[in-house]
Amino acid sequence: MQRRDFIKLGGVGMGALTLPLSGVAVSAEQLLDKPMDVAYKKKLADIALNAAKAKGATYADARIGRYLNQFVTTQERVVDNIVNTESAGIGIRVIANGTWGFASTSNMTPDGIAKTAEQAVAVAKANSKFQTAPVQLAPVKGVGDVSWQTPIKKNAFEVPIKDKVDLLLSVNDAALSNGANYIRSILFLVNEQKYFASTDGSYIDQDVHRLWAPFFATAVGANGFKQRSALGNPVGMGFEYLDGREEDKIKIAGAGIGYKNSYDMVEDAAAAGKQLQAKLKARSVEPGKYDLVLDPAHLMLTIHESVGHPLELDRVLGYEANYAGTSFATLDKWRSGKFQYGSDIVNLFADKTQQGSLGHVAYDDEGVKTKEWDLVKDGVLVNYQATRDQVHMIDQKESHGCCYSQSWRDVQFQRMPNVSLKPNEKDLSADDVIKDVENGIFIAGRGSYSIDQQRYNFQFGGQLFFEIKDGKITEQIEDVAYQSNTQQFWNSCAQLAGKSDYRLGGSFFDGKGQPSQVSAVSHGCPTTRFNNINVINTARNV
Repeated sequence: MQRRDFIKLGGVGMGALTLPLSGVAVSAEQLLDKPMDVAYKKKLADIALNAAKAKGATYADARIGRYLNQFVTTQERVVDNIVNTESAGIGIRVIANGTWGFASTSNMTPDGIAKTAEQAVAVAKANSKFQTAPVQLAPVKGVGDVSWQTPIKKNAFEVPIKDKVDLLLSVNDAALSNGANYIRSILFLVNEQKYFASTDGSYIDQDVHRLWAPFFATAVGANGFKQRSALGNPVGMGFEYLDGREEDKIKIAGAGIGYKNSYDMVEDAAAAGKQLQAKLKARSVEPGKYDLVLDPAHLMLTIHESVGHPLELDRVLGYEANYAGTSFATLDKWRSGKFQYGSDIVNLFADKTQQGSLGHVAYDDEGVKTKEWDLVKDGVLVNYQATRDQVHMIDQKESHGCCYSQSWRDVQFQRMPNVSLKPNEKDLSADDVIKDVENGIFIAGRGSYSIDQQRYNFQFGGQLFFEIKDGKITEQIEDVAYQSNTQQFWNSCAQLAGKSDYRLGGSFFDGKGQPSQVSAVSHGCPTTRFNNINVINTARNV
């Protein structure tokens, strides 16, 4: 009864977006069914752990998961689709003969679970013939019975479908009434009900909620078309994120607004319509060197690609290579203690603890308590992202708590936690960052991007571009992309806004691994200035 649906959302804004929804189609009401009793989940988990140990496993963990997805898509003034899926099962991971083994099943009977545990041990023993060194796990103290839930105020799954459709159609109407010719708006909802148990003595029940409400608007003019996507963020929050509270709006003189802890999707769509008409008339950028002021809704993607991925330890070691490459940030650079990743005001950190972020959980998918740790301190590379079986490779004794699996049926492995840029200790505004720029460009929103196989040389576009002259935004321009390399770019970082401007952006479907898995990850940062960056013109007729 299991199937994997690949829903392709056609070429608006960022192009085709593919969403893997594992599970069977269900009604919206079924998404609100009560989860399995925790005591019964513990009983089933113990069956898995005991069966694995009986067959020779020296370590075992079990993840019982119920994964719920809902998405609503609309286009112009009609509803395209409403999809609900549910998937449930158990994944069992073991170490036997010093080697990992994994198996999973949707047969949640005691006998089915025991047989799956035995299969995981058999896989480990078969693989051990080819392994030269045993798995080394960093110690984790069992926490007993604990539970955690994403701190939400409105469960998005409880909001009636009609209200969701009405919101999206209002978004579309706002864009169409203000200059857009086409628009697609979407609501993605995810609920992961996850129970983790291990032979270390942990029984962890977590209820994780995520939401994303993007739109992709297009306007057509005499010389072609322009596109603008939403500036809201995917979040680890409930439906309250879409309340659009006035106090959560960031005003940037001459460039519109940004959104912090809540999002006014209708207001953003209306602004998109007007900005699309301005895009059609805007002059094309003159290529050259500029100081760039990057809004958090844009900079989050540059952080993701040039910091998040290259500091994943499996990429650094070459274990992850075929899917998006390895890393330039090799161990020798880290061991030197002197590698200048960025300027001395650049402080980049990893965590899965920021409230409202996509990665926010209390424990990762191997039962490790989540935490915050530095990756780049005062510009210098100081650490990576690593799991229990990796940290000994960098002479550390404690996992970073960044192990994740997209579902019960897939094995957990190292995934990017939230990776963020610390704001200025002085609480500067975006306008404060802009005021010292003589000749620059302000960029908001994520656009096209390209980065090489070692996460070093790159090119990024955006959604909105504004010229800065003598400390002020003067006009909207077009056809902007910037080129640099990771070290050069972060060493050009010259100014940061403060805590009040710090915002979380994120990626709802970050891919990694073979077979591939997706995860959701946030990146926080303030408005940030980078000096003397090469800007090219992307217009086709240039």
